[in-house]
Amino acid sequence: MTKIGLAYVSGAVPGFEDFGNLPTDIVKENGLVNGVEASKELDALIIPGGTLIESNDINMPLNREIKKMARDGKPVIGICAGFQLLSNQIDIGRKSPVPIVKEGLGLIDVNFSPLITSDRVKAKVFDNSFLVKNQVEDVDGFHTHTYGKVEGDAKPLFYSKVQRMNYGDTNEKGDYNIFSGACNDDGNVIGTMIHGILDENPILVENLKEQIDIQDMDDIYNRNLEVKKFLQSEVGINTNIDIPEIKTSGKPKYLMIGSNGSDSGKTFILTGLAGALRKRGYKVALLKVGPDVRDIIPGLYLTKGKMEEFASIKIGHLGWRDIESTVAKLNSSDYDIVLIEGVMSVFTGLLNEKVPFSAAEIAMSSNIPMILASGVNKGGIESAAIDLVSHANMLEKFGVDVEAILLNKVYNENIFDNVVPYIKNNTNVKKVLKLPKLKSADMRGFIPEVEIRYELFTSHAMDLIENNLDIDEIISMAREVEFNKIYSFDEIKSKVI
Repeated sequence: MTKIGLAYVSGAVPGFEDFGNLPTDIVKENGLVNGVEASKELDALIIPGGTLIESNDINMPLNREIKKMARDGKPVIGICAGFQLLSNQIDIGRKSPVPIVKEGLGLIDVNFSPLITSDRVKAKVFDNSFLVKNQVEDVDGFHTHTYGKVEGDAKPLFYSKVQRMNYGDTNEKGDYNIFSGACNDDGNVIGTMIHGILDENPILVENLKEQIDIQDMDDIYNRNLEVKKFLQSEVGINTNIDIPEIKTSGKPKYLMIGSNGSDSGKTFILTGLAGALRKRGYKVALLKVGPDVRDIIPGLYLTKGKMEEFASIKIGHLGWRDIESTVAKLNSSDYDIVLIEGVMSVFTGLLNEKVPFSAAEIAMSSNIPMILASGVNKGGIESAAIDLVSHANMLEKFGVDVEAILLNKVYNENIFDNVVPYIKNNTNVKKVLKLPKLKSADMRGFIPEVEIRYELFTSHAMDLIENNLDIDEIISMAREVEFNKIYSFDEIKSKVI
């Protein structure tokens, strides 16, 4: 009986993709499968993406089993953070004046350093492994990582066409400019930065099936269903938080988390809400306005949800899929609730003639209700309240329903209590919510776009949300939507002026 393992460890995102519907067995930190060493029990192993490196989850018995499988010539496939784990070393010091170097397993002769990309990609293929045999056309998939600069002497497998890197457009010519996959000399240990590589490229799946001599695919798929059922039985990884089964009917309900600027805590809020809702049994879709889908990965860590093809809502030329087709796709899905994270301020890009270019325009297009949030750590609670009133009133002018205003990182409850009447008296928003300032002895790993530890970030986010917000009240704010229209630049300008 063929067995294909899927690493299930803290910091990994095993629900992020389907991996060709091939994994049949879960492998945890102890490196055992059904009480037997993974290297003896498995025919192949897949190591998913996540924050395996930042989370310091590379010193475990599973690593010994990975090395044994590699030595025995068995396929080991690492994706994104899984690739990093197989490498020599990884510099995670993106904003550090000196490198912060973590050691990998040294199975693929490459090193990693900071490089951000979040694109749908096509990649050129190099015939250096069984996996890519007969794959003469480009492969498809997507990148979403912070530490993706790959350098070294390992045999190349893929070079990706990446339009944007480090928040800027850099590849107008469409060159294959990113080293995105490599293997060891024998070709059985494979690493790639391309997510969806087994989901979107059938030839690669056929090659893996042939390599490990799979005879009964029905058995593989049936056991894969059990793996997926296991993934969906628990919020996060190794939390022992069971997910109940609930039945809902009708179309999914939508809610956007918007803000008056960056550093408001949108990602933290969305992550905590995603976990709290999944804990109640809801199937939660997570979307990001614009291209930086890295922001929703902590939420997907909790929900075990997929990074869907519509996860990035297009604004201008940035992002993956337009709002019209996204709403249509979601409204025919089995999701219960759709949480959308805005980008920067809801009005950033509003007067850019590339339509749409702001979170406000996305909300306007489909009458998506919004929680409008602000961090109070920069200008104080009073300044945040004044700014939120201005934002809420402009959103009302645009026809966007602000269901609640949320002040985040509140450090003084008396000041908060004093600004609530001001907000209510100067807007039509009836609900004013607050989240206290997070207090943690170890704040490393809390910055999604720099260095993040999913298990730490997500546990704090869910605890803070559940302890300070009424989840039933939040659910009541979401509602069904239909796409209406994209407002023209002249219509937008007339509303502003």
